[in-house]
Formats: sequence, C-alpha cells, structure tokens
Amino acid sequence: MPLLVNGARVDLACSTGDMIRAHPYLEEKAKLLRSQPAQIVEPKGLLYVQQREFAVTTPKDGSVSILGSDDATTCHIVVIRHTGSGATCLTHCDGSDTEAEVSLIMSSVKSFSNSTGCGRLEVHLVGGFNDDRQLSQKLTNQLLRAFDLQPEDVHLVTFCVTELNDREEQDIHFPIIYGIAVNVKTAEIFPATFPEKGPDEDLRSAHVLTGAPLTNIYDAKTEQLRIGPYFWGPFPHVDFWLQQDDAQILQNLSTSPLAEPPHFVSHIRSTLTFLKEHPFPSRSVFPDRKPRIYKKNEEGLWEQVCSDKI
Repeated sequence: MPLLVNGARVDLACSTGDMIRAHPYLEEKAKLLRSQPAQIVEPKGLLYVQQREFAVTTPKDGSVSILGSDDATTCHIVVIRHTGSGATCLTHCDGSDTEAEVSLIMSSVKSFSNSTGCGRLEVHLVGGFNDDRQLSQKLTNQLLRAFDLQPEDVHLVTFCVTELNDREEQDIHFPIIYGIAVNVKTAEIFPATFPEKGPDEDLRSAHVLTGAPLTNIYDAKTEQLRIGPYFWGPFPHVDFWLQQDDAQILQNLSTSPLAEPPHFVSHIRSTLTFLKEHPFPSRSVFPDRKPRIYKKNEEGLWEQVCSDKI
C-alpha cells in the first residue's frame, strides 16, 4: 500500500522540491519544527537511541516516557507511531540497509498494535541537509521508497529532511536540527539535545563502528534496556587511527566533516579506545554470552541488574 500525505499518494518519481510544492502542509510543519529551540532532555524517563539502534514502546510504559536521538548529520531520525495503540518507535538510520530496517521497525510497531482495530500508522522523518556528497538526499529517497513498499498504508506527517533541514553559513551547509525526541505519552515531537547518551555509550558505539546491523535495544514488556551480547574481532588499524590528529579523524571518519557537532572527534576517540581495550568482547565484556540489562530505578535513571535475577 502507498505512502500517503493527507490521503494522497506520494509521487516518488518527482523531486523533493516538487513533492513539497504538491504538499505545502509538509513544508509548514517542517518550518514549525525548525523554529523551535532544541530542548535539553535530562536522563530521567529517557531512552536514548544511538545510530543503527531502535526502540519501541507504548504509553503504558512505566519506565520510559521519552525516546530520543541526536548527532545526526547525513543520518535521518525516524519515528513511527500507531495512533490507535500509541505504540511508538524511534530509530537513527544511516542508509546501511534502509529497506530491511524499515520493514523491521514497522513490524516492531505492529507487534504492539494488533489488538487495536482503529488508528493508523504515521511516520515522521527528520535529519540530513544539503551535503556535498548528496548522502542525505539519497537516504531521504531510500526511506520514502521503503515506506511506500510496506503492505499497510503509512501516513507521512513530518518531513523535515535534507533541503528542509538545511542552513548555510559562509557557503558551508549545516543541518538545522541534529536531534529530536518524542514523548511516548503525548506523541509530541521536538528538537532535542541529550547530556547523557548512556548507558554503555562506548560499547554501543563500538558495535556500530564494527558494522552492526540495526539492533533493537529495548524490551517494552519487561521495561528493560538490553545491550548485546555483541561480538567482533580486533578493529583494523586502531592504533593508527588513535595516533591521528583531530583533523584527520574528522576528515576520514565522518560523512560530513564540516557539519559535525563539536564533540564528534572526542566521541570517535573514546569509541576507538574502547575497541583497542576490548578486541574480543566475547572474552572481556560478554564472557557469559548474556546481554547487559538495565532497568530504570526510582529516580528514573538506568541501573544495571544482574541477568541471573531476570
């Protein structure tokens, strides 16, 4: 079934500009989203989603009320919500296997929505900009095509991507919005930044840097964050990369060196250091081959629990 905007099918043959002209409502909504200052989202009640991760939950969740992700340059952050059940999924896509990823996140939302006869599936796309390599535009097109291939009607509600999320400063292009959050209880979506991106930030980033597929990190039924078990071998040339200066790391390990947030290089260095310290995580991080499990404590913060007690 098709991807729809206000009940009309999206014409994937036309350019993004033509699509916006055909559906001015999308541009108005993007303008409204861009005009909002980014809110600082504190860790309480937050589930932070890294690149190539996704999480899905419902308004009944007693632990998580906000799903969020940021640091997206050419990447897109995708939110799918079923208006009947309120089941909400957020993911951070980088174009690695878009069609398979969209099928996976659609299935995850539908698994919470089967018992609800009413409601519809709505999708919100945010991220990217007019980058030199046109990676953002490519990912936008991949996502539109992937949602259009789904067996159910999917209603495109927010479309703040690529040229609709672009600003220019001294002939250099940047994204306007780098991160968003969705309130699972109210369905509100807003620009956001996150002081805390854990738990296990370096471990999760290492999983991505070693070529991980899109991974579900949350079990909404038990309200548990589950990390791993992840397995990789020694990271190629890790010592070489750790010896490089900031400019070399930025130039070679980013899809958009001029547009990265200030902490990009320190984040990459921290991840590379983790990979050097844990060349075989099956021995050092996951010797029992069990996930690292976290639950929210009474303060609303993640706390690791022993997997033997689950």
